[in-house]
Amino acid sequence: MASSPPWMPSDGGREDKRHAPATLRNRDAIAAVLTEWLPASGTVLEVASGSGEHVVHFAAAFPALDWQPSDPDPAGRISIAAWCAEAALANIAPPLALDAAAADWPLDQADAILCINMVHISPWAATLGLLAGAARLLAPGAPLILYGPYIEPDVPTTDSNLAFDASLRARDPTWGLRQLDDVKAAAAAAGLRFAERRAMPANNLMLLFRRT
Repeated sequence: MASSPPWMPSDGGREDKRHAPATLRNRDAIAAVLTEWLPASGTVLEVASGSGEHVVHFAAAFPALDWQPSDPDPAGRISIAAWCAEAALANIAPPLALDAAAADWPLDQADAILCINMVHISPWAATLGLLAGAARLLAPGAPLILYGPYIEPDVPTTDSNLAFDASLRARDPTWGLRQLDDVKAAAAAAGLRFAERRAMPANNLMLLFRRT
């Protein structure tokens, strides 16, 4: 798992458009799994949309779905809006200011929730808030989909992921790779059933939870 910075200047030089290098490497692999896990129609809320590159790619790949990006960072929302404006896709809504850790979110319903690379680059409270928010917004059986690196019991953690974890904790002691069992337990307590684990390139996982 590479420990490259989450943001890099856009190749186009526009200050409002940010570029996350990992996006180009992982978006097609993620989309392939989303083909199996997303509903055929409805609204997909992306929590912590970051630069906005993922949501633009997925909105183009899944035109029957409505996509709602969000991010707590104002600069992130500016970047999301810039990427969406350039793509000019009718199925992407304007980005919402949404803090996953908050008790109240700026919407009350979604047909699916997607969260990519947030759990390890945020305090644990953000993960707990994400799970609680998913339980509030999703109907029974609807999916919460997570992507990122995790530490698993009985699965050796790669040297690259250990180094990545150390670099995250050096930047912020509340960050770091989470124990998968801890995430599963917190999800179950929130009312979400763990449904599937999918191994992904570069030592990442996609995790599927469903509202009970």
